[in-house]
Order: sequence, then C-alpha cells, then structure tokens
Amino acid sequence: MSSDKSHKYVTADLYVGLMSGTSLDGVDAVLADFGSHPPKLIAAHYLPYPRELSERLLALQKKGFDELHHSALISNEIVHLYHQAVEAVLEKAGVMAKSIHAVGCHGQTIRHNPRDGYTLQLGNPALLAELSGVSVVADFRSRDIAAGGQGAPLVPAFHDAAFRSPEIHRIILNVGGIANVTDLNPGSITKGFDTGPGNMLLDAWVQRHTGRAFDEAGNWASSGRVIPRLLDALLVHPFFGLAPPKSCGREQFNIDWLESNLVGSEPAEDVQATLLELSAMSIASAIECWCSRPEELVVCGGGARNAAFLKRLSALLPRTRVLTSDTLGIGADWVESLAFAWLARQALRGLPGNLPAVTGARGARILGAVYPH
Repeated sequence: MSSDKSHKYVTADLYVGLMSGTSLDGVDAVLADFGSHPPKLIAAHYLPYPRELSERLLALQKKGFDELHHSALISNEIVHLYHQAVEAVLEKAGVMAKSIHAVGCHGQTIRHNPRDGYTLQLGNPALLAELSGVSVVADFRSRDIAAGGQGAPLVPAFHDAAFRSPEIHRIILNVGGIANVTDLNPGSITKGFDTGPGNMLLDAWVQRHTGRAFDEAGNWASSGRVIPRLLDALLVHPFFGLAPPKSCGREQFNIDWLESNLVGSEPAEDVQATLLELSAMSIASAIECWCSRPEELVVCGGGARNAAFLKRLSALLPRTRVLTSDTLGIGADWVESLAFAWLARQALRGLPGNLPAVTGARGARILGAVYPH
C-alpha cells in the first residue's frame, strides 16, 4: 500500500483492536486513533469464521479427545484469520503496519471459569506479531482473575472513557453472545456486570431451525409467541439472582440447558420469541435491580441491530430512552473491538485496564501480555 496514504496519520495515536466473542461468528477489526475524544474510528472490517471452524470451536466448549492438541491447532488457524483482518482494516485505511503502535487481540474464549481461577482464550499472539509486523497485546483477562476478579466484563472501563456524561445517567448495554451493562451515573463510580444471555441462544436456535446465522431484525422471533411456562423455567436460572460482580458464558447458558427445559412439542418460532423475551427481561430486571433508573440506555453489539429486541427493551424500560451507540458517534458493531484497542493502549502506557468495582478484583491492574514485534 502507498506510504503517501499513511502520511496524514504520522502524528496519530493508532491502534488496531480485534474482537471475536462468544457468538463464534467471526472477528471484528478496527483501526482507531486515540488522539481525539471520543476516539476516531478510521476503518473497520468484519471477517466471518468458516462454518466448520465455528463448529469446532463450539465442540471445544466441552471436554473431548485430545482437546489440547486441537486447541493449539485452532489457535494458529484463528491467528491467520486475525492477520487477514488486520491487513484488511489497514488496507481500507491506507495505513502501513509500521504506523500502528499495537494490536489489541482479545482471542477466542472457549472456557470462562473465574470461580476456578482461570479463563481461556485461544490464539497465538506471538505468531500474530510475527505475521503482522506489529506488537500485539493479548491475554487481558488473566491478570484481573489473578487479583481475585471475574476477568469480565472488561469493556466498562472503555465505556467510561468514551461515553460518560457529566449530566446524563447513561447505561451502556453491550449485546454480544452474552449481554453486559455499564452504569455511568454522574457523580458515582462506574459499575458493570454481565446480565446473562444476549444473542447466544437466539443465534443457536435460529441456526438449528433455519440455517441462518442470526434472526434478521428479530423477524422470526416476532412471528412467534412467548411460551410463559418456558420463560418462567429459564428465568429461575441461579445466575440471574446473583449480585454483582458477576460474569457468565456458555458454561451457564447453552443449547443443552435450553433443551432441558423444553417439552419437545413447542413451535420453533415460539421458542425463538421466548428466547428474545428472556434476553430482554433479564437485562431490564438487572438494570432495575442494580442501576436505579437511567435516562438513556445506549445499545451496542449485534443486538443493537435487532429491532424487535430494542422494541421490547423500550417497553420494559418505559422511562428510559433506548438508542444505539451510533447516536454517540461510535458504530454499534465496533464498540467492543475498539475497547480492546483501548486496552492495548492502556497496557503500553502502563495504565490500569480493569475497574475493581466491576470485576471484583483487589485493585486496579495493568492488563495484557505484550508480544513486541
């Protein structure tokens, strides 16, 4: 690519952020300039996972034959996709790799067990540094867990930096596979926690019954009816009753858990409608219980594109204005990958990346391991 295109960014504070979440659908890549506030999103790129890779990643959520070997092989395979995503986002921006301070790479979570003292994200950051020619910061969650925290959610620190208002009580709702909230109440410390399933069960159910990757705008869910018995059975999951700090993943909310609560004769679209209601109700209930009454609910992540889901949130929180992060200048699809670019920047600057009030860690910690180029 032409170095002339990169010239306008020579004084910029450039980082790449990579995020592949519990939805197992692909990797989001952003190139961001942190020389302004809020940070400027220069370019973004989404690279879907091949279906076969997603299936192998899902299989690694459970114990299996020679899973250590398979995990290592998949880590290398994913890193080649990460490298493609980095190249694509730099190409879109016309920026050379040497202009980037670092890549913040979340990795692909396959186990999250903070109660047992560990979380596991696949990826080979040393290989990514070698392929990309850029320093890589990875393994953001382990230090927080070592300090007694949940290791999640980590995005609230970035939400605080990017979205806090001195006048408006604002909650940032990130809806990926798992949903999490960040409570930005003027005059109060930032709080945040996982609320439970976001898109994960919705995506799994629609893929099983229609072959589509997700329920476009929630249209299929809207064609069904909520099954009260099923909804009640799902809402008694003990996670919903836990006080923050708390985090969750596929260990708690998975298709096996859903099926254990099914009779077997439920219309598939009615189950989808019930799952949408589960996500919306668990989020709204958590906000009412732990976050008082916000003026704004700012939605980001894949769930921000689900019109039926946003409509239910508005109905369940009638005194709160529901909008997407696009309204605040950062596209809803890219907030989480921006957060990991920001976390990489925090690490290189020797600044904390966690919020102890969110994760439960014993104190603020610098997060991430650095793999210099």
